[in-house]
Amino acid sequence: MTKNGFYILLLIGALFTSCIPVKDLVYLQDKNNSGEQNNIAAVESKPYRLQVNDVLSVDIKAIDPKLVSIFNTTQNASAGKSESDLYFNGFTVDDHGNIRMPILGEINVIGYTLEEVRVIIEKKLLEEYFKSEANIFITVKLAGFKYTINGEVGSTGTKTLFQEHVNIMEAVANAGDITITGNRKAVTVIRQSPTGMQMHDLDLTDVNVMKSPYYYLQPNDYIYVKPLKQKTWGTGKTGIESISTIVTILSLATTVFLLLKN
Repeated sequence: MTKNGFYILLLIGALFTSCIPVKDLVYLQDKNNSGEQNNIAAVESKPYRLQVNDVLSVDIKAIDPKLVSIFNTTQNASAGKSESDLYFNGFTVDDHGNIRMPILGEINVIGYTLEEVRVIIEKKLLEEYFKSEANIFITVKLAGFKYTINGEVGSTGTKTLFQEHVNIMEAVANAGDITITGNRKAVTVIRQSPTGMQMHDLDLTDVNVMKSPYYYLQPNDYIYVKPLKQKTWGTGKTGIESISTIVTILSLATTVFLLLKN
């Protein structure tokens, strides 16, 4: 084999091994290639059960607003959608699983759903402070949906979205999307549960990821996007970058060879 032929084979091999194929970059592909429109039934997520350090926003309404004004320390903060206001004015679940509300005192909420907490507060108010004629209306929400994302994304860190349900695609988009060197086929979700930490890898290039129980996130989930092997090689993410890298290496090798020869 001639030297030119060797260089050509080296260049072709480098291009095939270093470039990132399109199929590794496209989300939610139909891997079955059926060509038909798919109706994917997402797995119904279980109601979230409160954990230590969760922050609750509790809003209590009545026919006469003055009757319940003392209970509503988070009402104005919630209306402004300010994360810092919600943190400082909301009700944080302490290490014993309790929140401390004005007048009502400590209420144990650890392990309960938001709806169950709403029922507990409503029952306590009706038994101790109000009659049914007051028509109190209670809303209990998390003070923002918080998750943490790290790895190969545009913007890492802890994020807060003001909505009740967040799926993995929305979380990734909110973090500036996965970079071109991020592995969309192995996005790890780490979730705290009563039995301990759970880890699961999601393939975001497969449309069937929507069937996973981890497709819909839970508050305080941690997401890690691993890098592709092309990033560690450093040979380039596209064909042009790979060619430039190969040319640079060959030029350096030729220069060193000529210097040693002379």
